[in-house]
Amino acid sequence: SVAAATTKKRKTSAFTAHEKAKRLKTEQYGDEALQSGRLSRPPRVSVPLDRLQQPITLNELTELLHYAALGKTGGIKQPSWCRLHHQRKVEGVNVVIVEGLTQSHFYKHYLTLRHLRTKYTTRVTFTPSSNNVASGIFSSDLPELDCSSISKPDNEVHSVLKRHPVIAKFGTQRKGLTAYVLTQEEMIKKHYPVKGMPGFEEFVCTDSVDCVTDSSPLYGLDCEMCLTERGYELARVSVVDSDGKCVLDDLVKPQNRILNYLTKFSGITAAMLRPITTTLRDVQDKIRMLLPGDAVLVGHSINNDLMALKLIHQHVIDTSLLYRREFGQRFKLKVLAETVLKRQIQTEEKKGHNPTEDAVAALELAQYFIKTGPRQVVELHLEELWGYTIEEEESSDCKSAKSAPTPSHRFADVLQTLGRSVVFLGKRSDIALNLSNQQWHGSDKEVLVSFRRQTKHPFLSVVQFSSFSDHLKRCFPHLEQQQYRSVCANLRDMCVVFAGPFPAGFSEREVRRLFCCCGPVRRIKMLNSSVRVHAEVEFELLEGAMLALKALNGLNVLGQSMKVQRPVYESMLDLDLTLDAIMGDTLNTTHLYAVKLNPSAAECIKTPVKVNGHTLEAECSGVSPVKAANGLQAAKTSQLQLTKTRSKLSEETVRETFSHFGTVERVTLPVKPAKHARHARIQFESSEGKHAALSSSEDLRKENYLICQSLTPSHLSSWVAMAMPVTTVDADEEAAEDKDTANVHHSFQDQEMDLTMKKLDCRLGKLFRSLPDGTLSVVVLLGQTSMNGHFPGLCLMEVKQGSRGNRA
Repeated sequence: SVAAATTKKRKTSAFTAHEKAKRLKTEQYGDEALQSGRLSRPPRVSVPLDRLQQPITLNELTELLHYAALGKTGGIKQPSWCRLHHQRKVEGVNVVIVEGLTQSHFYKHYLTLRHLRTKYTTRVTFTPSSNNVASGIFSSDLPELDCSSISKPDNEVHSVLKRHPVIAKFGTQRKGLTAYVLTQEEMIKKHYPVKGMPGFEEFVCTDSVDCVTDSSPLYGLDCEMCLTERGYELARVSVVDSDGKCVLDDLVKPQNRILNYLTKFSGITAAMLRPITTTLRDVQDKIRMLLPGDAVLVGHSINNDLMALKLIHQHVIDTSLLYRREFGQRFKLKVLAETVLKRQIQTEEKKGHNPTEDAVAALELAQYFIKTGPRQVVELHLEELWGYTIEEEESSDCKSAKSAPTPSHRFADVLQTLGRSVVFLGKRSDIALNLSNQQWHGSDKEVLVSFRRQTKHPFLSVVQFSSFSDHLKRCFPHLEQQQYRSVCANLRDMCVVFAGPFPAGFSEREVRRLFCCCGPVRRIKMLNSSVRVHAEVEFELLEGAMLALKALNGLNVLGQSMKVQRPVYESMLDLDLTLDAIMGDTLNTTHLYAVKLNPSAAECIKTPVKVNGHTLEAECSGVSPVKAANGLQAAKTSQLQLTKTRSKLSEETVRETFSHFGTVERVTLPVKPAKHARHARIQFESSEGKHAALSSSEDLRKENYLICQSLTPSHLSSWVAMAMPVTTVDADEEAAEDKDTANVHHSFQDQEMDLTMKKLDCRLGKLFRSLPDGTLSVVVLLGQTSMNGHFPGLCLMEVKQGSRGNRA
């Protein structure tokens, strides 16, 4: 039944297999990359699905901040609710607290908050706290720490080391291999062959990609030359892979007459080259075929090797520039191999150099540098290589911490004890932090300007934005709760459809049974006029309303043609844009929503291409819908027979059906005791799997599946649940009140609120861009708690990756 997807399946499977093979291959590179590529990947936050749909508290947020700042070496465990991968590469922590803004406001103004919705890939509902959140972060308690186990920041480095050429160039932190790949500017300055530069017109270019990553493969390279009538020419070339295995070792016949074989250095003799017919062009072709597109070549003064090869390669690491000396001097490869690798090469008893041995040595020197980090390399070999020592002193901070009778275990105090700066920026408030670490400002604009003017960013910064809260108090001094209810009602309207007319006597139970085929229904309100019967159907999920419009509009119900449409409110004017943006949300790129129809409903439902002007799936253009009344596309003209037969879904059946389109990572079924699952959220390994399934929706339709792109964010088990404040008001009265407020005209105050949200998002974007790479950025929308209700907030998290990280 899914035969149409066979070709796509093969392509997807082949692509996935290729990616897995490549991943397995690259995971072998570089000693520590050597361990499943852990050091080569940037830090990131992930949350298990079962925890994603549970709100987090302030205490749980501080768990993450403690681990991000101090990690396992500081005796801190992974947070109980999430995982921070590669914590050792986190360079700082920034928390932005937005007062007054709730989770519902975020989705109500989803289109306006462009930065927040596109830059943060992890969102979790946040439980409003009765305590001051900034103060709670600074004053949160930590277990007793061992100062010596935690690496100090750069300002704690001994003054002698600060001026060391290696640390001055690369800093002190351990980084991935891309941090040591020469930039094009460096290659031009150091006279490496570069495409487009004068003098290299006849050089051959490898087929290298524009960007490499920290898991890209390393290849060692070394060449030996002879002196000819035209200067030095290539006589032998060796290439080794990241395991040190020789993959190329060829003698090469120089084009011109040889004047000196340089046997003492090259090891080449006339007898060795006499039978050789291999040309420079031959080895150029071999190297181009051998190297993958993202290969990084490693060598010692590798510019000389590339010149001899007349080869241009975009990504190189030069070990003579890693282990730097003062005033541009360079160590010999033999010295570095003996000191760092504890290995003898180029010994006197050997006749000339062995290029394979030299290529392996250069490769291992680079792998060691990447694995160990610049600071450790310098400290371990300071006397042997650079010829001087420094006196080791116990950290004064740790001394004072040990001698103090009652050391503080507060988060902010511990960080400052370790020499890591801490700061708060915002409105004057009761913050549990030294006054010298606080900066008070009267507006969000002043806060942002002050933060961006800092010459050196603090390790932990907490920034408070209050403009939205101030706007609510200024514009709605007595109507704040009513304004919030309006927001909630507008969000619920996105899950509402109007349906009818139904035959006389059609009951609410029968309407529920009909619409449940598209997803869980939260509420049904029957609308009886003097002539006909209609219903207002509110789904729990956005997908339910979408599929109802797609599948049930124009359906013939017991002889009566039914029309399904969205409510026409002012708040819904931009709904199609909002749905398009949500479909493209990073949280939904690999997710699909599916429902299983019962057999009787499946017989009568046909999927149209367009619903109320909104195209859901361009892949469905082959469907020929039947015209119904009012010019709307109909589902099918045969009558729907309502039966009690129910379909069942299980994880196994869903996986079996949808794995044809790509690797299924997770299947999420609704957890409701004693009830059969009828809808599922499917997460593919890649977006290709989702698109392959969408393009085969007609084949899936034959299996009684209705599908659409996921819309409800994964941290919400129900779209409307987030808009339901906890209150003592009767549910029916509350719904009626919310509906009344939802229909109020878009006032001047609402337009002003839109402008406030846009300014806020812009400021958040500017602040994010000013953060150093590797900073854990957390934005907390505080939510609201009052006697009238509990309105959850939202926590957004992302570790910033900069341009170098993107290149990487």
